[in-house]
Amino acid sequence: LEERDLDHIAIGAAILGAGGGGDPYIGKLMAKQAIKKHGKVKLIDADEVPDDALVIPSAMMGAPAVMLEKLPNGAEPEFAFRSLETYLQKKAFGVLSIEAGGINSCIPIYTAACLSLPLIDGDGMGRAFPELPMTTFSVAGLSATPMVLCDEKGNKILLETVNNDWSEILARNATVAMGLSSMISIYCMNGQQLKAYVVRGTTSLGREIGKKIIESNREKSSPVDSILEVTKGFRLFEGKIADVQRDLTTGFVRGNVVIEGTGSDKGSTFSLDFQNENLVGMKDDTPLAMTPDLITILDKEKGFPITTESLKYGHRCVVIGIPCDPFWRTEAGLAQVGPRYFKYDLDYVPIEKLVKEN
Repeated sequence: LEERDLDHIAIGAAILGAGGGGDPYIGKLMAKQAIKKHGKVKLIDADEVPDDALVIPSAMMGAPAVMLEKLPNGAEPEFAFRSLETYLQKKAFGVLSIEAGGINSCIPIYTAACLSLPLIDGDGMGRAFPELPMTTFSVAGLSATPMVLCDEKGNKILLETVNNDWSEILARNATVAMGLSSMISIYCMNGQQLKAYVVRGTTSLGREIGKKIIESNREKSSPVDSILEVTKGFRLFEGKIADVQRDLTTGFVRGNVVIEGTGSDKGSTFSLDFQNENLVGMKDDTPLAMTPDLITILDKEKGFPITTESLKYGHRCVVIGIPCDPFWRTEAGLAQVGPRYFKYDLDYVPIEKLVKEN
């Protein structure tokens, strides 16, 4: 990975973030600076990792919106990573993304560059989700702890919990106390576990999506169509943002956006709930897409993704939906990230079926 790759990855990751994961801009700048200082990052396939090697994911935790004002000092990801190595008394073979979306697509690149370690091409979600147990690793039975949290002030917390639900509760409260964002190292695993449970190729996918958008804008073709082609997604709604409600007090960005239809959707409205990530989209009170499938809002003209903290009244946009990784459509996957987990009285219906029916 070179500096120029970061521009593509950041755009693609914001789309895979399904509205959440945070705007990758700050993470992209950090990763570019690290590559300029330390050299290129080697991107490797999971099969290149020895079975007994240690792999540690590096990530940011918290409400992404605070990153607009509370910047990291730059030392936290490396500090958290090295602290977990010290605790485990073993050097890591490589760095992994915990989620494919948002800023957490770039933080692992930053960490890998700073530590001169390879980055594994994959993650634990294939998108972004708001809570720590919402990973393929957790559903497969891997422990989120030991984990380390660090903030920009130099505070460090080492957690060992009885299960991953407690990891979420304690880490979330610690992150709120740290100012609603922290840098973490979590879900340490060996190469054999990595190969069994990782969602493969998501860094490369993000790079491909971002590259297509930039190329489409340069060639004056439709960036939205190019995204749908790469992701096998669906155009759900076109309109203008009429209302946005957001709340950050719980350590998440929770809220709702209402979009008034334009063009072929004129006369209809689209309501979208989010908890960091977009969860359920309703056209005229009829579900059109729901978690764990991805729902992303794009700028109508340029096709660039609009994250939940950047939603503004009057923005003209297109809503798209992308099928999730098949892992999340299993009974165990839906129990962890399906609509009923988020307290919606809805049974999951795949996006391709909802679009066909409506």
